[in-house]
Amino acid sequence: MTGLGIAQAVPPLAARATAIGGSPVREILAVTARPEVINFAGGLPAPELFDAEGIAAAFRDVLAHEPERALQYSTTEGEPVLRAALAERTTARGLPTDADDVLVTTGSQQALSLLATALVEPGDTVLVESPCYLAALQAFAFAGARVVAVPVDADGGGIDPDALDELVTRERPKLLYTVPTFQNPTGRTMAGERRAAVASVAARRGVWIVEDDPYGELRFEGERVPWIASYDGAQDRTVLLGSFSKVMAPGLRLGWLRAPAALLRACAVAKQAADLHTPTVNQLAAARYLADRDLDAHVARVAGVYRERRDAMLAGIADALPAGSTWTRPEGGMFLWARLPESYDTTALLRGVVEQGVAYVPGAPFYAGEPDPATLRLCFVTQTPDEIGEGLRRLAKGLR
Repeated sequence: MTGLGIAQAVPPLAARATAIGGSPVREILAVTARPEVINFAGGLPAPELFDAEGIAAAFRDVLAHEPERALQYSTTEGEPVLRAALAERTTARGLPTDADDVLVTTGSQQALSLLATALVEPGDTVLVESPCYLAALQAFAFAGARVVAVPVDADGGGIDPDALDELVTRERPKLLYTVPTFQNPTGRTMAGERRAAVASVAARRGVWIVEDDPYGELRFEGERVPWIASYDGAQDRTVLLGSFSKVMAPGLRLGWLRAPAALLRACAVAKQAADLHTPTVNQLAAARYLADRDLDAHVARVAGVYRERRDAMLAGIADALPAGSTWTRPEGGMFLWARLPESYDTTALLRGVVEQGVAYVPGAPFYAGEPDPATLRLCFVTQTPDEIGEGLRRLAKGLR
């Protein structure tokens, strides 16, 4: 990145960092470490559901049988055995994929940074959903991008394809970023017909789609919706991102991207400059886990617990929020999005809520354009149903 690019990127990034790290929102970070605080603010998987035994066994096996390989440098693209396993899982879910189509990344967050490096020059336009995953906004801002929000029809299931077509024609963006399944922060899922329409726009206008799918396997109900990347016209224009953070363990820092060959090569060059490669031992342990354990069965157990916790939050949310509030009913994932009446400002209210021993994330920082100050995000997966009930009672008291 040029010096000009950094200069352009820092002001919006600093402003957004202030929004999520300054008083009173900064207090989230201070209170979440206190055991008496019920934390709906984080986006952390429930640690008691990690398959610690299975993961430890995978590491032991790798270190016992191939320590020289596990502790050595690896290729930038990733360990072949893990790339092959990821390609097999992706193919089984309806998107034919070869190992050479996959780049292993140090968490899917790195994939976003690599794509920003490969595709975005300072001043380029990037389109995002409104609201949008906060760390994606940060990655694109740091690359010097001009980030523009695409209108979203929540009732229709996501991005408005007509508005997208108009924006692509007018703004000439480098890419569209979307989390179409159980989106962070809203929990909503883009309907299949909307995905097809978005794929059609990308094919017709020649814009890249970055399809981020960290939560898609955590489905509680309803039918799986195919990836945008699998729709006609999108295969050569879509980068699919995945992660083990929500289905295995975030501490492994294992993600991946599936991309057409030329873009994958560009991302590999960017990754080589960033960290050479993702830790070899983690990659081999994950591949061993996939070979020896039933990850799908584990994910199904986790999703069953998460469904109970979502249901507990839905059961108590009406009593916790002011009259006239609305909220989403996610079919999976980790998050519920709420909107209070227009007179409310969830950032200003946070201090009083924190004093009651509960925390949420105000919605304003998730917007690329004009924020909605009455919105907030609640994570429902980290606490038990009883803790969620108590947390909602505290939330009601704090909002009053």
